[in-house]
Amino acid sequence: MKRVLTAVVLIPLVLLAVFRAPLWLFALLVAGIIVLALDEYLNIAEAAGVKPFRWLTYAVGLLPIIAMWIAIFIARHGTPGRYAEYPVNLSPWLTLSTLLSSWSILAILAPLIFGVPLVFRKDLRQGLAVAAVSAFGVFYVAGSLSRLIALRADRGENILVLFVLFSVWAGDIAAYYVGRAFGKHKLAPVVSPNKSWEGAIASVAASVLVALAVFHFRQQLDGYFVGSQSPAVGGLTFYTPLELVELHVRPIHVAILGIITNVAAQFGDLFESALKRGANLKDSGTLLPGHGGVLDRIDALLFAIPVVWYYAQITGFLEPQLTR
Repeated sequence: MKRVLTAVVLIPLVLLAVFRAPLWLFALLVAGIIVLALDEYLNIAEAAGVKPFRWLTYAVGLLPIIAMWIAIFIARHGTPGRYAEYPVNLSPWLTLSTLLSSWSILAILAPLIFGVPLVFRKDLRQGLAVAAVSAFGVFYVAGSLSRLIALRADRGENILVLFVLFSVWAGDIAAYYVGRAFGKHKLAPVVSPNKSWEGAIASVAASVLVALAVFHFRQQLDGYFVGSQSPAVGGLTFYTPLELVELHVRPIHVAILGIITNVAAQFGDLFESALKRGANLKDSGTLLPGHGGVLDRIDALLFAIPVVWYYAQITGFLEPQLTR
């Protein structure tokens, strides 16, 4: 019951932030989640016997978002248009380029950033593990979640924020109930004995159906985002023929996106389970009643978000929407 009640409270709040929060507030919320998730990740590392650079990891994980905030603040004379609703005129390329350049710099400097403080540690027996765990946490948690800000800032790609959330939620629900009812073949018995192949297959199917639904109603959903140039078109109805909705997205892309997002999400869930099992922990934290910690709730997203983001950038399947 606690699990259901927590979900009933959290899901509307998350959707409210996605649809209605100004970009600066959305970025601030993402930053808060990054800190909470990093804290739980570092607790897992300590339970496994590694003492990471805790405060340095927090600071480095937030640097790209701070750089983006600075870029937004400076961009007071940007090009108006789709982003005129924000406190400053902001182009999606500004947000994206700032985040990417910041992460590229951090990736190159990571050995230096986490190597220098190691020199001043008294206990060097786990020096490699300490530096590696700290650097990995930055990219594992912050590198993935910060992509949500870039997607949310782009009026052509903001629908992907909804998609990745709905996809992961639907996949989790399908895997849980189908796995309990029909699961007989263990998916990863060492890491997560309760997960089954039957549940995994149902999860993929649910993700594809969600992808079709999200892009089917894309015009209507787009109208609910803060600062939308047009109100929601019509009502949400399953009787609207797909060919009459101006999606400009090929169904094959929708299906592929649903499949690869779900597969990535399931591996993200299993990966975090492997980390906890290696540290002899059941949950990453206790912040969310019935769910464990923040990291337990977003573990699937941490693998799914980069897959969604890179698929959109490589294929450009949403580019026609940018000219609306």
